[in-house]
Amino acid sequence: MIDRLLEIVGPKGVISDATEMLPFLTDWRGRKQGHAICVVLPASTEEVAAVIRLAHAEGQPVFASGGNTGLCYGAVPESGAPAKPGIVLSLRRMNRIRAIDRAANLAIVDAGVVLGDLHKAADHIDRQFPLHLGSEGSAQIGGLISTNAGGTAVVRYGPMRDLVAGLEVVLADGRVLNDLAALRKDNTGYMLRQLFIGAEGTLGVITGAALHLHPKQNNSVHAWVDVPSPTEAVELLSRFRDAAGPYIEAFELVSASQIELVVRHVDRVRIPFANIPNWSLMVELSSADSSTGLREMLEKILEAGLEEGLITDAMVPASQQQADDIWHVRHSVSEANKKEGIGVVHDIAVRTSNVPDFIKAADKVSAESYPQAVTQVVCHLGDGNVHYILMFQHDFWSQRPDMDAFALQIERTIHDVGARFEGTFSAEHGVGRKLPEELERLCDPLRYELMQQVKQLFDPQNRMNPGVLLSPPDHGAKP
Repeated sequence: MIDRLLEIVGPKGVISDATEMLPFLTDWRGRKQGHAICVVLPASTEEVAAVIRLAHAEGQPVFASGGNTGLCYGAVPESGAPAKPGIVLSLRRMNRIRAIDRAANLAIVDAGVVLGDLHKAADHIDRQFPLHLGSEGSAQIGGLISTNAGGTAVVRYGPMRDLVAGLEVVLADGRVLNDLAALRKDNTGYMLRQLFIGAEGTLGVITGAALHLHPKQNNSVHAWVDVPSPTEAVELLSRFRDAAGPYIEAFELVSASQIELVVRHVDRVRIPFANIPNWSLMVELSSADSSTGLREMLEKILEAGLEEGLITDAMVPASQQQADDIWHVRHSVSEANKKEGIGVVHDIAVRTSNVPDFIKAADKVSAESYPQAVTQVVCHLGDGNVHYILMFQHDFWSQRPDMDAFALQIERTIHDVGARFEGTFSAEHGVGRKLPEELERLCDPLRYELMQQVKQLFDPQNRMNPGVLLSPPDHGAKP
């Protein structure tokens, strides 16, 4: 298998040394490790297609790998079959920005392009690609599409699903589906590309994408707001939507316990208040029109909020450096949590109006069931996505006889709280190989059946990222 792969991609395109393979086999937090025959790094769509045709002929699984920044182990290779360990397919050599069309507001890119590099390329033509998250220095476009990533600007631009205008995908048998025309209007049947967005590599390998760009926002204003509770934060969001709706770029709610971890573990953190607020709102308004009076809008809303008791205190940066300091705190959350202990991270989404009640209910259940944990909340309030985190110290966690089973027990507890509010347990992180049982348990049965049929249609041999998203066909009775 390795010899034949070398014929396709050359010596630079295959890693078979166990030590060199390790970063591709282990999730970035070091919690899960898999195995594979080798790591293959094709340099073109044609090479990807040839590799997958070979894997198809040999019956070997294919595990597509992006920047390995996910939280659900979707990029960790585990076939469950010793005789067929499979190959890891990394697209990091496919990092070319194929074209940028300023008039059409489009970028055509390889799937291995790093998000931060796309930001720079768009900036050169006075445009922006409006997906921002803490891992943008390593996260790759293909992985972001495959997990339908969100980030802090979903409130304005939507998740990755709304930013994709076309895809190029290599299917399980090696054929290439080319849908990169990126036409604004195209009413020629099913929009097949939507099936691959959020599919986590289970239907095919994304090798290229046409992405929507947006005007660069040269006029922006920011605030760090101290609010008494999530209830006041939701009311403030309504006020902002009434007075500055088209300009809301980010609206993030963070608990004091989470800010404390960032202060403890991350360098260059500045808190603009004497004490860390119980609840912090981090707000950004932006406009492409430099004459828009964003600061006046912001200050008017904040002044009214202070008078009415919705706000305890607020800081509006006087410089770009102060604004960067706010978002440095927000984007350092994952780094801080990794250093603190074992965080069981939940990716709940409910209606924004239900966020306060969900947090209150989750706090009650957590205190009763898991008193050993400290809880943190990081919430994309504008779209109702609540990352509810139970943080355990390493000593306690290491004493659990079955750590995976304990984590799943915790996740089910919080997922059930989300279900009470008609929410989802996976808003932007995906399902991976961490939560397929939860998808089967909580998904509408007909929807789950249709997803299984789609999988069977595109990948009848179950070779594309097996064990991710959907439980295997022989999984047996539902838990």
